[in-house]
Amino acid sequence: MNLKLKLFFFVLASFHRPILSQNTFNTSVIPIKKDAKTSLHKISLSFAEPQSQGEPYYLIDVDAPFTWRDCVLHSTRGVACSLEEGCRFPLSCDNTLCKEAHFYTNPICPSLNITAKYGCKICAVTPFNPISKSCKISQFTTDLVNLYETNGWNPSTGVFYPFGKQYVLSCAPTSLLKSFPKGVRGVASFSWSALAFPSQMNVLTSGNKFSLCLPSSSSGLGVTFLGDGPFYFTSNPNLDLRAFLAYTPMIRTDPKSLGYYFRLNRIIVKGKTVALPSIKNSLVKLSTVVPYTTLRSDIYTEFIASFSKAAIFIPQVNSVQPFSLCYKSIVVGPGSMWWRVPKIDLETENGQIWRISGENSMKYMGNGVSCLAFLDGGSGVKDAIVIGTHQMENNFLFFDLENQSLGFTSSLLSRGTSCSSFNFTQVPE
Repeated sequence: MNLKLKLFFFVLASFHRPILSQNTFNTSVIPIKKDAKTSLHKISLSFAEPQSQGEPYYLIDVDAPFTWRDCVLHSTRGVACSLEEGCRFPLSCDNTLCKEAHFYTNPICPSLNITAKYGCKICAVTPFNPISKSCKISQFTTDLVNLYETNGWNPSTGVFYPFGKQYVLSCAPTSLLKSFPKGVRGVASFSWSALAFPSQMNVLTSGNKFSLCLPSSSSGLGVTFLGDGPFYFTSNPNLDLRAFLAYTPMIRTDPKSLGYYFRLNRIIVKGKTVALPSIKNSLVKLSTVVPYTTLRSDIYTEFIASFSKAAIFIPQVNSVQPFSLCYKSIVVGPGSMWWRVPKIDLETENGQIWRISGENSMKYMGNGVSCLAFLDGGSGVKDAIVIGTHQMENNFLFFDLENQSLGFTSSLLSRGTSCSSFNFTQVPE
């Protein structure tokens, strides 16, 4: 880091100490929006760097090693950048955070060996688009991001840092945005990585902990909390959602593992164990970029057979792509008796039950048809079971990275609330 950049951050730090409101809280809150067309979930982040097209959205990705966004790179003469591409405040290749990013280099991405041209003046990285499965060479930079405090009921008008918290992220060319929902200008990392958004922000909150509560509709806002709570929703303002949480250990498959996994004992459909002798202690992965839960072919075949048998009393109809098992929605569709759909229970390694009820197991397809929203992932998939966003919607998930534990509630709808029930009306400090 050159002398001018060091001086800049020294001055910046003197202004950006955590001068909090008198009623200091240890949790922050960010709204989550569901994209109607793609069903992907996104958040907005407030950066200090001006945006030419308004405040953009960022796709939530629990597998990304770092946050990245579409940056307009300009040379900043006399401040930080000396390359023709330039950047706002670049990191050098010998920076500790740069080395952390290189620890998670994606093997399908281009080589980062560009030091012959730039030396160590930049930190070259390869931001990855999880939808198009493409990546480009870019560089690490820094910006300031603001977080709003919450007392658990509302966001406060106060912020943790008056001018923003220094945040390291990658720039990316506009071409990398292909296949993203409208208004999405990058990816917000929520993985195990030390460069992920919760990890970089945990100096403001209590421990390395965050929650996701994905909305099921594009008309309402879901919520993500950074910190350990409390969490109160308007439908029951005196009940902390932490009281509903069941916990199971989270597994890191190896030091470079970024995604969230837990072990599964068995799958139960309507009280009966699915005949899968090899399922015990299998790993289940969570994904925020896969819309529907995918199962390895041998698991999928037995699961579909078990569900079909349990739902024999519901009239079947012709399948609708991409699903293979569909029913008359006069029985199972929106506004009808979802409780008649066979319950699906995931029993974790420590005996806890994550129940997937009708509103999360079925997808309304229109024309009087609802389908079982699980997909055949094929026989050669890396992960045998990947839980998609449809099965996570309206489930409150608490990620305790400090203790490597996952908290889950099952559907909040059965408790008379939903992920769109947090009150985002700001209250004075």
